[in-house]
Amino acid sequence: MLDTNKTDERLGILVNDHLTAIGINTPTTERIHEEGHRKIERIQEHYKSILQILGMDLNDDSLQETPNRCAKMMVKELNWGLLPENFPKCTTVNNKMHYDEMVIEKCSVNSTCEHHLVYFGSLHNRDLGCWVAYIPNEKVLGLSKLSRIVEYFAARPQIQERLTEQISAALEFILDTKDVAVVIKAQHFCVLTRGVKDPDSYTVTSKMKGIFMSDPIARSEFMSLTR
Repeated sequence: MLDTNKTDERLGILVNDHLTAIGINTPTTERIHEEGHRKIERIQEHYKSILQILGMDLNDDSLQETPNRCAKMMVKELNWGLLPENFPKCTTVNNKMHYDEMVIEKCSVNSTCEHHLVYFGSLHNRDLGCWVAYIPNEKVLGLSKLSRIVEYFAARPQIQERLTEQISAALEFILDTKDVAVVIKAQHFCVLTRGVKDPDSYTVTSKMKGIFMSDPIARSEFMSLTR
Protein backbone atom coordinates (compact mmCIF):
# COMPACT_ATOMS: atom_id res chain seq x y z
CA MET A 1 0.00 0.00 0.00
CA LEU A 2 1.31 3.45 -0.91
CA ASP A 3 2.62 5.46 2.05
CA THR A 4 3.42 8.98 0.86
CA ASN A 5 5.52 9.55 3.99
CA LYS A 6 7.94 6.88 2.78
CA THR A 7 8.55 7.99 -0.79
CA ASP A 8 11.51 9.60 -2.55
CA GLU A 9 10.63 11.53 -5.71
CA ARG A 10 14.24 12.39 -6.55
CA LEU A 11 15.33 8.75 -6.42
CA GLY A 12 12.21 7.74 -8.34
CA ILE A 13 13.09 10.10 -11.18
CA LEU A 14 16.67 8.80 -11.29
CA VAL A 15 15.51 5.17 -11.38
CA ASN A 16 12.84 6.00 -13.96
CA ASP A 17 15.41 7.71 -16.22
CA HIS A 18 17.77 4.75 -15.80
CA LEU A 19 15.09 2.24 -16.83
CA THR A 20 14.23 4.40 -19.84
CA ALA A 21 17.89 4.60 -20.85
CA ILE A 22 18.30 0.81 -20.83
CA GLY A 23 14.97 0.23 -22.57
CA ILE A 24 12.94 -1.57 -19.90
CA ASN A 25 10.65 1.17 -18.60
CA THR A 26 6.88 0.75 -18.71
CA PRO A 27 5.39 2.40 -21.83
CA THR A 28 3.66 5.59 -20.68
CA THR A 29 2.71 9.05 -21.89
CA GLU A 30 2.76 12.42 -20.15
CA ARG A 31 -0.82 11.81 -19.04
CA ILE A 32 0.48 9.79 -16.10
CA HIS A 33 1.16 13.19 -14.46
CA GLU A 34 -2.48 14.32 -14.68
CA GLU A 35 -3.93 15.08 -11.27
CA GLY A 36 -5.38 12.06 -9.49
CA HIS A 37 -8.86 13.50 -8.95
CA ARG A 38 -9.10 14.34 -12.65
CA LYS A 39 -8.10 10.79 -13.60
CA ILE A 40 -10.78 9.41 -11.27
CA GLU A 41 -13.44 11.63 -12.84
CA ARG A 42 -12.50 10.58 -16.38
CA ILE A 43 -12.12 6.86 -15.61
CA GLN A 44 -15.42 6.84 -13.74
CA GLU A 45 -17.26 7.98 -16.86
CA HIS A 46 -15.63 5.24 -18.93
CA TYR A 47 -16.55 2.56 -16.41
CA LYS A 48 -20.12 3.86 -16.44
CA SER A 49 -20.22 3.55 -20.24
CA ILE A 50 -18.80 0.00 -20.15
CA LEU A 51 -21.38 -1.18 -17.62
CA GLN A 52 -24.21 0.46 -19.56
CA ILE A 53 -23.03 -1.17 -22.80
CA LEU A 54 -23.08 -4.52 -21.01
CA GLY A 55 -26.70 -3.84 -20.10
CA MET A 56 -26.29 -3.17 -16.39
CA ASP A 57 -28.83 -0.92 -14.66
CA LEU A 58 -26.78 1.73 -12.86
CA ASN A 59 -29.88 2.99 -11.07
CA ASP A 60 -29.75 -0.12 -8.90
CA ASP A 61 -28.41 0.70 -5.45
CA SER A 62 -25.80 -2.08 -5.71
CA LEU A 63 -24.35 -0.61 -8.91
CA GLN A 64 -24.70 3.15 -8.46
CA GLU A 65 -21.26 3.64 -6.94
CA THR A 66 -19.44 0.92 -8.91
CA PRO A 67 -17.95 3.27 -11.56
CA ASN A 68 -16.55 5.56 -8.87
CA ARG A 69 -15.26 2.66 -6.76
CA CYS A 70 -13.49 1.14 -9.77
CA ALA A 71 -11.99 4.48 -10.80
CA LYS A 72 -10.59 5.13 -7.33
CA MET A 73 -9.24 1.57 -7.20
CA MET A 74 -7.45 2.03 -10.54
CA VAL A 75 -5.80 5.31 -9.53
CA LYS A 76 -5.17 4.94 -5.81
CA GLU A 77 -4.66 1.20 -5.30
CA LEU A 78 -3.63 -0.68 -8.46
CA ASN A 79 -1.55 1.79 -10.47
CA TRP A 80 0.20 4.24 -8.16
CA GLY A 81 3.53 2.66 -9.16
CA LEU A 82 3.35 4.45 -12.52
CA LEU A 83 4.44 7.70 -10.87
CA PRO A 84 8.15 8.27 -10.10
CA GLU A 85 7.22 10.46 -7.12
CA ASN A 86 5.81 7.37 -5.41
CA PHE A 87 9.08 5.46 -5.49
CA PRO A 88 9.95 4.21 -1.97
CA LYS A 89 12.66 5.73 0.16
CA CYS A 90 15.71 3.48 -0.12
CA THR A 91 18.32 4.95 2.16
CA THR A 92 21.40 2.76 2.07
CA VAL A 93 24.05 2.38 4.77
CA ASN A 94 27.75 1.75 4.33
CA ASN A 95 28.76 -1.88 4.46
CA LYS A 96 30.96 -1.29 7.50
CA MET A 97 30.65 -4.93 8.52
CA HIS A 98 32.17 -6.01 5.17
CA TYR A 99 29.37 -8.50 4.62
CA ASP A 100 30.07 -10.35 1.37
CA GLU A 101 27.51 -13.18 1.26
CA MET A 102 24.00 -13.31 -0.16
CA VAL A 103 21.17 -11.21 1.21
CA ILE A 104 17.90 -12.90 0.18
CA GLU A 105 14.38 -11.64 0.76
CA LYS A 106 11.17 -13.39 -0.24
CA CYS A 107 8.40 -10.89 -0.98
CA SER A 108 4.75 -11.11 -1.87
CA VAL A 109 3.97 -9.89 -5.37
CA ASN A 110 0.57 -8.60 -6.54
CA SER A 111 0.09 -6.93 -9.89
CA THR A 112 -2.24 -6.45 -12.87
CA CYS A 113 -1.63 -8.08 -16.23
CA GLU A 114 -1.43 -5.35 -18.87
CA HIS A 115 -2.91 -7.65 -21.54
CA HIS A 116 -6.26 -8.38 -19.88
CA LEU A 117 -6.20 -6.10 -16.81
CA VAL A 118 -6.72 -8.94 -14.37
CA TYR A 119 -4.70 -9.99 -11.35
CA PHE A 120 -1.44 -11.92 -11.29
CA GLY A 121 0.74 -12.62 -8.31
CA SER A 122 1.46 -14.87 -5.36
CA LEU A 123 -2.10 -15.12 -4.00
CA HIS A 124 -0.82 -15.56 -0.42
CA ASN A 125 0.60 -18.91 -1.54
CA ARG A 126 3.83 -19.67 0.35
CA ASP A 127 5.23 -21.47 -2.70
CA LEU A 128 4.82 -18.37 -4.88
CA GLY A 129 6.29 -14.88 -4.61
CA CYS A 130 9.31 -12.82 -5.53
CA TRP A 131 12.79 -13.80 -4.35
CA VAL A 132 15.31 -10.96 -4.39
CA ALA A 133 19.00 -11.43 -3.67
CA TYR A 134 22.16 -9.37 -3.82
CA ILE A 135 25.72 -9.51 -2.58
CA PRO A 136 26.68 -6.18 -0.99
CA ASN A 137 29.52 -4.12 -2.35
CA GLU A 138 29.83 -0.82 -0.48
CA LYS A 139 26.14 -0.47 0.38
CA VAL A 140 23.48 -2.39 2.31
CA LEU A 141 19.74 -1.80 1.95
CA GLY A 142 17.09 -2.29 4.63
CA LEU A 143 15.14 -5.50 4.11
CA SER A 144 11.73 -3.82 4.01
CA LYS A 145 12.97 -1.67 1.11
CA LEU A 146 13.37 -4.77 -1.04
CA SER A 147 9.69 -5.54 -0.54
CA ARG A 148 8.73 -1.94 -1.21
CA ILE A 149 10.64 -1.90 -4.51
CA VAL A 150 8.80 -5.06 -5.60
CA GLU A 151 5.49 -3.52 -4.53
CA TYR A 152 6.21 -0.28 -6.43
CA PHE A 153 6.95 -1.91 -9.77
CA ALA A 154 4.01 -4.30 -9.33
CA ALA A 155 1.58 -1.40 -8.78
CA ARG A 156 1.13 -0.75 -12.50
CA PRO A 157 -0.11 -2.66 -15.53
CA GLN A 158 2.66 -5.21 -16.04
CA ILE A 159 3.94 -8.30 -17.69
CA GLN A 160 5.92 -10.57 -15.40
CA GLU A 161 9.03 -10.50 -17.59
CA ARG A 162 9.32 -6.70 -17.44
CA LEU A 163 8.53 -6.66 -13.73
CA THR A 164 11.47 -9.01 -13.13
CA GLU A 165 13.80 -6.85 -15.22
CA GLN A 166 12.73 -3.61 -13.52
CA ILE A 167 13.25 -4.91 -9.99
CA SER A 168 16.69 -6.21 -10.92
CA ALA A 169 17.81 -3.03 -12.69
CA ALA A 170 16.56 -0.79 -9.87
CA LEU A 171 18.48 -2.78 -7.24
CA GLU A 172 21.65 -2.76 -9.33
CA PHE A 173 21.31 1.02 -9.72
CA ILE A 174 20.56 1.78 -6.06
CA LEU A 175 23.09 -0.62 -4.52
CA ASP A 176 25.85 -0.09 -7.10
CA THR A 177 26.46 -3.80 -7.43
CA LYS A 178 26.02 -6.15 -10.37
CA ASP A 179 25.53 -9.14 -8.09
CA VAL A 180 21.74 -9.17 -8.16
CA ALA A 181 19.23 -11.99 -8.69
CA VAL A 182 15.44 -11.91 -8.97
CA VAL A 183 13.02 -14.82 -9.37
CA ILE A 184 9.25 -14.42 -9.56
CA LYS A 185 6.77 -17.29 -9.34
CA ALA A 186 3.20 -16.14 -9.93
CA GLN A 187 -0.24 -17.27 -10.99
CA HIS A 188 -2.10 -15.34 -13.69
CA PHE A 189 -5.88 -15.00 -13.63
CA CYS A 190 -5.84 -14.51 -17.41
CA VAL A 191 -4.69 -18.15 -17.55
CA LEU A 192 -6.59 -19.50 -14.53
CA THR A 193 -10.04 -18.02 -15.24
CA ARG A 194 -10.19 -17.42 -19.01
CA GLY A 195 -8.64 -18.75 -22.18
CA VAL A 196 -7.06 -22.11 -21.39
CA LYS A 197 -8.49 -22.03 -17.81
CA ASP A 198 -5.62 -23.97 -16.27
CA PRO A 199 -5.93 -23.72 -12.46
CA ASP A 200 -2.64 -25.50 -11.81
CA SER A 201 -0.39 -23.29 -13.94
CA TYR A 202 2.08 -20.74 -12.66
CA THR A 203 4.79 -18.70 -14.36
CA VAL A 204 8.46 -18.44 -13.36
CA THR A 205 10.76 -15.64 -14.52
CA SER A 206 14.30 -14.88 -13.44
CA LYS A 207 17.07 -12.35 -13.93
CA MET A 208 20.62 -13.19 -12.88
CA LYS A 209 23.46 -10.69 -12.92
CA GLY A 210 27.08 -10.62 -11.84
CA ILE A 211 28.18 -13.59 -9.77
CA PHE A 212 24.70 -15.13 -9.95
CA MET A 213 25.23 -15.48 -13.68
CA SER A 214 28.95 -16.25 -13.82
CA ASP A 215 29.37 -18.55 -10.80
CA PRO A 216 27.40 -21.82 -11.02
CA ILE A 217 27.79 -22.42 -7.29
CA ALA A 218 26.29 -19.05 -6.32
CA ARG A 219 23.52 -19.48 -8.87
CA SER A 220 22.76 -23.00 -7.62
CA GLU A 221 22.69 -21.86 -3.99
CA PHE A 222 20.25 -19.06 -4.75
CA MET A 223 17.99 -21.20 -6.93
CA SER A 224 17.91 -23.97 -4.32
CA LEU A 225 16.69 -21.47 -1.75
CA THR A 226 13.81 -20.37 -4.01
CA ARG A 227 12.63 -24.00 -4.08
